[in-house]
Amino acid sequence: MLKGQKALVTGANSGIGRATAVALGRAGADVVVNYVAGREEAERVVEEITALGVRAMAHEADVSDEDQVVAMMNRMVQEFGTIDILVANAGMQRDAPFVEMTLAEWQKVLDVNLTGQFLCAREATKEFLRRGVVPEVSRAAGKIICMSSVHQIIPWTGHVNYASSKGGVQMMMATLAQELAPHKIRVNAVAPGAIKTPINRSAWETAEAREELMRLIPYDRVGDPDDIANAVVGLASDLMDYVVGTTLYVDGGMTLFPGFATGG
Repeated sequence: MLKGQKALVTGANSGIGRATAVALGRAGADVVVNYVAGREEAERVVEEITALGVRAMAHEADVSDEDQVVAMMNRMVQEFGTIDILVANAGMQRDAPFVEMTLAEWQKVLDVNLTGQFLCAREATKEFLRRGVVPEVSRAAGKIICMSSVHQIIPWTGHVNYASSKGGVQMMMATLAQELAPHKIRVNAVAPGAIKTPINRSAWETAEAREELMRLIPYDRVGDPDDIANAVVGLASDLMDYVVGTTLYVDGGMTLFPGFATGG
């Protein structure tokens, strides 16, 4: 499906990023596994991808640092020749009640979750524009997939920095999609709901927590990282070549506001 394409996945040494990097490799893409900490985990992801018969390499970079992002993209182009797919996945939480949240906690989350996606998308777009469309590889000059969240539209008490960053991702994605579509660059987003990752283990690990969580998920299960990875692979492929500027919610129905199923 993605044979011969070159992909970069940020925050790819664990959770959704890891599953996505492996799924892209399984679909035939060569993959750069970005990480900011956890080199051993990143190298294990590289080993898993290369075992599929494609190329992979790990690259340490803080996506909120402009110089590090530029250096990462330069290395990818040098090693792999180009980039066809960017999955801007790196993200973080620094939770606190609003009046207790520090400026540093606010700024760090915005720097990684929003500015990091901006920097990676900007550098990838430069290469997309330089190279243009290669029809035997893809119908698009490039694909950018922004990792957002259901909290781009669902407010989240105690997480104002995270929710604000994801709301920003939604509008950045749509604006980039509008600007870049004439250049045959497709920009879309995936918005996960509750997914079994280390970042939210407390929300699904115990029976009590799961029961509480199920009140928010009509489909009655917590998502797996592969649910998100499969959506990313689909959006990156030519099967969805006419999908531009769309957020794909992968959430088991969380954004259907299940509290209103018997009320209102």
